[in-house]
Amino acid sequence: MKHGVILKTAVSAAIMTVLAGCASQPAHEWQQDKTYKLTILHTNDHHGRFWQNQYGEYGMAARKTLVEQIRNDVAKQGGSVLLFSGGDINTGVPESDLQDAEPDFKGMNKIGYDAMAIGNHEFDNPLKVLLKQKNWAHFPLLSANIYDKKTGKRLFQPYQIFDEQGVKIAVIGLTTEDTAKIGNPEYISGFDFRDPKVEAKKVIDELKKTEHPDLIFAVTHMGHYQNGQYGINAPGDVSLARYLPKGDLDMIVGGHSQDPVCMEGPNVMKKNFQPGDACKPDYQNGTYIVQAHEWGKYVGRADYEFRNGELRMVSYNLIPVNMKKKVMVNGQSEKVYATHQIAEDKAMLDFLRPYQDKGQAQLNVKIAKINDKLEGDRNVVRFHQTNLGRLIATAHMQRAKADFAIMNSGGVRDSIDKGDVTYKDVLKVQPFGNIITYIDMKGKEVKEYLDTVATKPVDSGAYPQFAGISMTVGKTSVSNVKVGGKALDMNKTYRFTVPSFNAAGGDGYPKLTDRTGFVTTGFVDAEVLKQFLEENSPLDVNQFAPKGEIVYKL
Repeated sequence: MKHGVILKTAVSAAIMTVLAGCASQPAHEWQQDKTYKLTILHTNDHHGRFWQNQYGEYGMAARKTLVEQIRNDVAKQGGSVLLFSGGDINTGVPESDLQDAEPDFKGMNKIGYDAMAIGNHEFDNPLKVLLKQKNWAHFPLLSANIYDKKTGKRLFQPYQIFDEQGVKIAVIGLTTEDTAKIGNPEYISGFDFRDPKVEAKKVIDELKKTEHPDLIFAVTHMGHYQNGQYGINAPGDVSLARYLPKGDLDMIVGGHSQDPVCMEGPNVMKKNFQPGDACKPDYQNGTYIVQAHEWGKYVGRADYEFRNGELRMVSYNLIPVNMKKKVMVNGQSEKVYATHQIAEDKAMLDFLRPYQDKGQAQLNVKIAKINDKLEGDRNVVRFHQTNLGRLIATAHMQRAKADFAIMNSGGVRDSIDKGDVTYKDVLKVQPFGNIITYIDMKGKEVKEYLDTVATKPVDSGAYPQFAGISMTVGKTSVSNVKVGGKALDMNKTYRFTVPSFNAAGGDGYPKLTDRTGFVTTGFVDAEVLKQFLEENSPLDVNQFAPKGEIVYKL
């Protein structure tokens, strides 16, 4: 049976405040010396993966089967189950993107999600799209730290209260403050993304006075960074747990960094986690921290016992959802299930198939052929110049008739494999719908701009890919800059392109939109890439291989 949900209202909050004043400690609904079983299930960074991939891995139909099996097993033991998401439902698969993630949110309803954190990619579209998604969802979209700049009020519900067999659980939502930097400025300029640590403490203090929960959890989209070492990113879950008084927060269900959070020891994450491996969650300042990698590849399962006001984790596991591994069979490499196969729920497949078919019809048209891989994998393109990064920048440069081009690596979302290229492949690489922009600058201004942009660190979406330019990059500045093979002339005017996201100040790039000489072309990035591939097919990817144009001396 579905658990009871207590909806937060101003009236109930006021009543609880009055009652709190009448008694020093409200009576608990749970029974003394009775052990209550509570299971928390979680996913994060779904990114449009409602359908299984080409190998039959993950997908919401198999996830539904798994979640229902766990719910049935826990119910037989007299326990309760809550299912949470760490956010980022949007952006990643064209079939979903073209339909505003309707199959994903409605699929989450059918699986029975109880709450989700609002992720930064929920702002990849205008606010009206997110509000439409909020209406589709039969569960609350939570974030306590996003405010409307005009009204000074929170934009979304900050928390939700659940009653599980008399155990009162408050669940707070938090969103990375980096959204202000990495979100599309066109869509987020009216919002204030405040420090989630400060907002969490504020909400917890409020909850203690008004709701008196037995347990307080957080669903977050902030990222997990080993030992709190978050680099240029905003502080994540470890920093949050350490910031709060010990015991204030029982559990953090996270997302954003897209990691399987499994620890080898205190403050040391397990490297090279594989499906089926044991997983020990992080534990910081009395708070369990979990994250289930990405895309629904795993469902995290935390089993707790609650007794006399104390919560104890009994077990934790990341359950693979039809994930596969490579093995050698008769001298041939084959993919087999890493653990065991989970049957896909037929009703869910029937529900999702029309969405999949609708998307496929628009996407599977072949547009080009390439002779090798165009490299856009996250763990490569955010660290090195790649052929795909340079190809995209070249396409932008040619379309804008510019002298050189800059492409942020965070806007390169996937690779393109050797062989036939489809429109779907293009949209997987560039799903955000950014516009090609350009600006004319004197060489002196170009040098100042590059001093800021070219020195953006690796392992971030800000790390730039280049075309038409060469340079040596130091810690804080660039040198030996050449445009089109000729030394940068401080008095000459140059034209260069950047995506509209970065031109508006995204990724911490200098804002260009209010400067003289700035032009928005109106050309969408994915369409420019599609046309470039069509016109140059069959394409030799080696033409775009980096040849030492960008030299780092840090």
